[in-house]
Amino acid sequence: MLATLLSIILISSTVLAQTEQATVRLDGRAIFRVSTTEMTDATARSQQIERRLNRLLENPEAIAPPQIETTQDSAERVITVASVPLVTVTEADAQDNLTTVDVLAVQWSQSLQDALNRASQRRLSPWSRFTTEVQASVETAFGRLIESAIIIVPRALAALLVIGLFWAIASLMRWLMRMIFRHLVDDLTVENLIKQVAYYAVWSLGIIVALDAFGFDPQTVATGLGLTSLAIGFALKDILSNFVSGILILLLRPFELGDQIIVGETEGNVERIELRATQLRTYDGRVVLVPNAEVFTSRITNNTAAPVRRGSVSAFLGYDTDLPKAITVIQSAAQATAGVLDQPAVTLRVQDLGQDDIVVEVRFWTDSRRSDFVATASNVRQSIVAALKQAKVGLPNPDVRILIPHDIA
Repeated sequence: MLATLLSIILISSTVLAQTEQATVRLDGRAIFRVSTTEMTDATARSQQIERRLNRLLENPEAIAPPQIETTQDSAERVITVASVPLVTVTEADAQDNLTTVDVLAVQWSQSLQDALNRASQRRLSPWSRFTTEVQASVETAFGRLIESAIIIVPRALAALLVIGLFWAIASLMRWLMRMIFRHLVDDLTVENLIKQVAYYAVWSLGIIVALDAFGFDPQTVATGLGLTSLAIGFALKDILSNFVSGILILLLRPFELGDQIIVGETEGNVERIELRATQLRTYDGRVVLVPNAEVFTSRITNNTAAPVRRGSVSAFLGYDTDLPKAITVIQSAAQATAGVLDQPAVTLRVQDLGQDDIVVEVRFWTDSRRSDFVATASNVRQSIVAALKQAKVGLPNPDVRILIPHDIA
């Protein structure tokens, strides 16, 4: 989506520059409008005519009345002044002005003569020529600005109106799909995929319609997109990689909304799977956005892929403890703890023989969600300590003491 928008921005200047008609001005005053030809766009053509007129005005005394000449194929007319060709009247010009080539050539010839006469009178002295050039430059700039505003502002307003309309349609569609899927589909990941695809599809259609309202030719825009896609692809490879990875994650579904996963050093609950990043909420309440390319290529641990999960806690016993009795007490206490499943049953194993104690690992199965898993592990520890005390089983009491001396005042 972002690559498409940037491609459109890159070709916008070219499309806007290639307008169908442009105004030829002399001393800031409009003379006539020329059309785009097969070889030159209208703006470049008008600027070329203006440069020729300014060269003629460098020697006002040598300016003669305009003459109309016919080209060899008799299809076009060339208007010359003092044997200098100023403008070629084409069939496109005649069609845009709803007249014939001959009639339009006469009209333009008369307009050029009037404009050159006025401009010559304003350049009779060096000072008047200087002030005329300055005034003409300012008037030409403002004239073109107003002309562009008259063309562009209504189109821009229409394009903004279209974008606003399609934004409302896309938002309404997402809301309707949310309401529909809430009653028909229980899979939040599938719902999220379809909602995002539909949402961006409506937005893409809205952008195309807005471009048409702005005056762009959809075929020209498509051609521009094709020419710039390669360069945009290299420039935005990371963004495109995240976009493609997001689609693959939504399709392959290595995890779903609500799962608790570990990606790299980040662990949390999956809240959203967007086309750019996956949103995780860590267990301390912070929101982390992990780029989809990183998620797709990283090793993912899904803690809630299965409904149950094995946990373990360690118990420390002294060497003078009746080990079989202590193991029986610990196993019974852990098995009776709320949240611990009956099957698979609790198992114990001597994990390590320390310098001052025996380490016993207690393994149990419980709900895989972290809130239940952590709470159950805490309850198991409490049950083990209470049961050992009740059974008069002594807890480790190492002989080593660490004494920290304090200065006596």
